[in-house]
Amino acid sequence: MTVNSYLTNRASNAILSTGEQDSINRSVATLQTRLNSYFSSKLNSHFRFGSSTRGTILPRRMDGHSDIDYMVVFAEGGYTPQTYLNRLRAFVDAYYSSSDIKQSSPTIVLELNHIKFDLVPALANMWGGYQIPDGTSAWQNTNPNDFNGKLTEKNTANHHLIKPTIRLVKFWNAQNGYVFDSYSLEKWIVDQSYFYISTQRDYLLETFEKLATPTDTQWRKDKVERAKKIVAEVRRLERENMPVSAELEIKKLIPE
Repeated sequence: MTVNSYLTNRASNAILSTGEQDSINRSVATLQTRLNSYFSSKLNSHFRFGSSTRGTILPRRMDGHSDIDYMVVFAEGGYTPQTYLNRLRAFVDAYYSSSDIKQSSPTIVLELNHIKFDLVPALANMWGGYQIPDGTSAWQNTNPNDFNGKLTEKNTANHHLIKPTIRLVKFWNAQNGYVFDSYSLEKWIVDQSYFYISTQRDYLLETFEKLATPTDTQWRKDKVERAKKIVAEVRRLERENMPVSAELEIKKLIPE
């Protein structure tokens, strides 16, 4: 097996299984039914967004923080985010009292056995987007579908290797204590330019070479520097025609 075949196989396995998808879909359907029953006309809409809608979510065996982002758009405005967070908390307390529930501003976190939901209160704005909490007392504008389109376009233009690259890098990130915010990491990868490369190996190695080394905390700096050293060693071993050693080295970065 080469470095490229190993990474290609690892990326293809870094997706939700059919069983996991079915379980999540059942939980989402139940959540939707309960939201409609509890809030009725007090909601404009509610829907999934985030990594689960764009093919970059990881199975929980690869990322313990993996979750389903779910936006709940309230019909009536005029209140602080905390008011709507309180309403969502009352809802989950009513239907999911035996589950792990907590507020992690700006969301209500509902943790079930197989998946974690981040419930985000929102208001529709006049531009076709939404306002979501910026802390507990202010709002910020967002359009959760904008990034999905940008990612799809980038992925198509790059041999359909951006999404699997994101999954591999997110796996590394989770394995190393979440060096970077997951969503910010996805956006950063999509903003990079890649030229004259065409394999999973190329995209992953170049992504780590482009990654800026953090300077704010030593542990984050150490994690990124270690990753860059592994990538450099993989390239050296390949230049010296040592594919088996190169594969063993890349497994230090992306474990089996």
